[in-house]
Amino acid sequence: MLDSVDHIIIAVEDISVSVENYTKILGFPPTWKGVHPGQGTENALFPLENLYVELLASNGEGPGSDMIKSFIELNGEGLCGIALNTSDIEAARNKLVAEGVDIGNFIEGEGKDEDSGEIRTWKNLFLPFSLTRGLFTFLIQHEDGSIPNHRDEFDAAVTRLDHVVINTNDPEGLISLYRDTFGIRLALDQTVEQWGGRMLFFRLNHTTLEVIAKENGEQPEDSLWGLAWVVTDIRETYARLISEGLEV
Repeated sequence: MLDSVDHIIIAVEDISVSVENYTKILGFPPTWKGVHPGQGTENALFPLENLYVELLASNGEGPGSDMIKSFIELNGEGLCGIALNTSDIEAARNKLVAEGVDIGNFIEGEGKDEDSGEIRTWKNLFLPFSLTRGLFTFLIQHEDGSIPNHRDEFDAAVTRLDHVVINTNDPEGLISLYRDTFGIRLALDQTVEQWGGRMLFFRLNHTTLEVIAKENGEQPEDSLWGLAWVVTDIRETYARLISEGLEV
């Protein structure tokens, strides 16, 4: 059903300021900066070896703009959502419908790069919060165009995303969703006595979804918590971050 973790979405207020900040953090600039016609959003994309990071901001009116504004109002800037790649979005939708998920049709998406004028197209299938337990998640099938990779090498840069951390208060329900419904391999399930919870590792195309689970008897809820980056030489990356004026 799913092929990979496609990208991680970070909601930001000012795209220019955020591009400057994440260029310092990652060690290279974005290869795509553009807009989503009809959505009221603009973005910047940073490609890594195994996925890409998307900074997403409101720049007008539309459903995408409303979503970003609401998220930032409730949570502030930060990790907003996760996109899962599929090569057959129609088959994925049919599988979910067959399992009783109340879901809409997929939506055609389009983005235009502000520098090159290149257009990319894709199909999205937004998953209901009743299924994802509050975590903004959607499936994506890329159609025409692609995100450019950097031709240059950058010293002490981030090369890939090792894992994304998800918090949950309902580990069994999350296993049912990610392993049984999504078909993502559960590679680790262990109890951690030190803090009285469970740690789960789901692996999909060389990317790990690390789940920290603490049950509290409340309504099931999942949320993104953090990202772990891979670098070639951590000492060199540390020195680069310090030289950029970042606190690490």
